[in-house]
Amino acid sequence: MEGVLLDTEQLAKAAVDVASDKKASDVILLDIRNVSIIADYFVICSGQNTRQIQAIADAIDEELGKQGANVLHREGGAETGWLLLDFGDVIVHIFGPKEREYYRLERLWSEAKTVVYLQ
Repeated sequence: MEGVLLDTEQLAKAAVDVASDKKASDVILLDIRNVSIIADYFVICSGQNTRQIQAIADAIDEELGKQGANVLHREGGAETGWLLLDFGDVIVHIFGPKEREYYRLERLWSEAKTVVYLQ
């Protein structure tokens, strides 16, 4: 399946699967199509430390790249406790525990439909 571009929902779910495989916690997939024009989906998850945050980001970047999606923009960094990967219609947020609690994106985007939630 390498190189085959998946639709945005499949890409978002692939990011969720990779985050879960890397032991991310509180993995949420939000469908934001009805509440925003910036993207179709947000993937939000937490890593316990900088090493895990970086490993999650690297694994998602690698896997979605194999599926034909390229990171258009990368923001933050594992050392800051927040890392964003922008694949266009799918945006992945990876937080440290304190930063996740501080930013509370799920609450900010509470009108969005939750597609997947893995604790």
